[in-house]
Amino acid sequence: MKKKIALVTGGYSGEAVISYKSARTIYTHLDKEKYDVYTIDISPNGWYYEHEDGQKTLVNRENFTLTLGTELIRFDAVFIGLHGTPGEDGKLQGYFDMIGLPYTSCNAATSALTFNKRYTVAVAAMGGINVAKSVHLFKHTPYDVGELLGRIKLPVFVKPNNGGSSIGMSKVSEGAHLGEALDKAFREDDQVLVEEMITGREFTVGVYKAGGSIHVLPITEIIAHNEFFDFEAKYEGKSSEVTPADIDATWKKGLEDAARRIYEVFNCSGVVRIDFIYSDAGPFMLEINTVPGQSEASVIPQQVRAAGLSLTDFYGSLVEQCLGAS
Repeated sequence: MKKKIALVTGGYSGEAVISYKSARTIYTHLDKEKYDVYTIDISPNGWYYEHEDGQKTLVNRENFTLTLGTELIRFDAVFIGLHGTPGEDGKLQGYFDMIGLPYTSCNAATSALTFNKRYTVAVAAMGGINVAKSVHLFKHTPYDVGELLGRIKLPVFVKPNNGGSSIGMSKVSEGAHLGEALDKAFREDDQVLVEEMITGREFTVGVYKAGGSIHVLPITEIIAHNEFFDFEAKYEGKSSEVTPADIDATWKKGLEDAARRIYEVFNCSGVVRIDFIYSDAGPFMLEINTVPGQSEASVIPQQVRAAGLSLTDFYGSLVEQCLGAS
């Protein structure tokens, strides 16, 4: 009998637009001979299953079921294709844990931790992973820009602390521009991370668990056209991506070992994407994306194809892993 899979998309943040693109790719490539797939849109307007004719059926949030005519749909697993809150920050994962429904992403604790950039780098550092020096600011706590400049060396990146799509991010090379960059980031979040810039080449590495083992996908080099990999670079074509990256065996092993170590330290599940800068001192972790983009042009689909896998087999392996671990 085919398993019933809920593919959740949407979200409560500006990243919802990316979620819908990811969900279209995932839906297209999930094997319909193995799975009955129901796309569930989770938004501030409600949780709905949208029929092919455009009609919507409300999800029963008590047990995450659907009633379609006289049929009650109980899902076997959830494929999380929702970026930002509540699908990437642990909220949905905690809900699914409460009702006993397995899902394809990291668990609630890991998702909540990695959604906070500052806490992520702190835990990574304790795990022996190279990270940039940074300062963590809160909207409710006054800060002095001059004092801040005495604690951290320019140039710096100023980032909203939560979220994964680089909205509100700035590069600051002159102290006079730091206040403006902080204001921009605080418009997106109540916490901001100010991080010293590591000079080097930027790479991103997909890591996933299937068949009970951790697998590292071919590495991608990111070459941003506007100095750094911001929202426009990620989603508006203002970057070049080379998969597999043109690097020697030493760099490849260093990045793969670091990515595998991070996956283990953070107790990850499903597929994650880990961003690095490779400097003279080796790979430095930037951040972890626990629900990486899955649009046809996104990095993970590129890496899956470079590994000689089909997206159908890849997505199927994620579903089977979460079913087997439940």
